[in-house]
Amino acid sequence: MKRFECMTKLAARLSDELVVLSLGASVDEWYNAAPHMRTASLFQQQLGCVTPQAFGLAAGLPERQIISLDTDGGLLFNLGILATLGNEKPKNLFVVVWDNEMYQSIGGPKTHTASGTVDLAAIARGAGVTHAYTARTLDEFDAHCEAGLASDDPYIVVAKVAGTVQPEIKRKHSDGREDKYIFVRHVEATEGITIMGPSEHN
Repeated sequence: MKRFECMTKLAARLSDELVVLSLGASVDEWYNAAPHMRTASLFQQQLGCVTPQAFGLAAGLPERQIISLDTDGGLLFNLGILATLGNEKPKNLFVVVWDNEMYQSIGGPKTHTASGTVDLAAIARGAGVTHAYTARTLDEFDAHCEAGLASDDPYIVVAKVAGTVQPEIKRKHSDGREDKYIFVRHVEATEGITIMGPSEHN
C-alpha cells in the first residue's frame, strides 16, 4: 500500500488533534494529504525524536489527542521510547510507523525491518504496549486508525508501505523554524495558553 493513501485515510478522521511527523518526503505528502491539519502539524528533523516529542505533548496536554507519524528508521533509532509508552501508558497518543523498510531520505539503504525478522509491533508489545499491530492493507490501516483514535491506551500501528513517494505533490514553502512558530501559535490559540511570549527585541 502507498503511504500517501494511508495518510489520506487518517487525515479524513482528524480535526483538532496535534501531529508530530518525521522528516523527508513524508512531510510534503502529509501537508498535501491533510491541508486542514497544516498549522496543527510539526515535523521533527532528527531521527529517533518523533514519538518522544509526541509523548511529551501527550503528557503536557492530557486532554488533547496527539498523533505521532514516525518511521521504521526513526523508531529503530530510539526503541527505548516503546518502554516509556509501556510504562507510562498515555491515554491520548496514537502512533503510526511508516515502515517502508528503508532510509528513504538518504537514498534508500535498507533498515533492519527489511530482513523480515524484525517486527516493530512485536517489539512494542514486548515493551508493554498492548495495542501494537501491523497493517498491510489500506482497509486494515483505516480500521486501526479508527480504533487507535478511540483508544484509552497508547496505540501503535506499523503500516507496511511501498518505498515510493507520491508523484506531483506540492512542496511546502516554509522552513523548520517557521513551521515551529506556526505550530506553537496554533497550540497557544487552541489551548488558550502562552508558550512563547513576545521577543525581547520587539
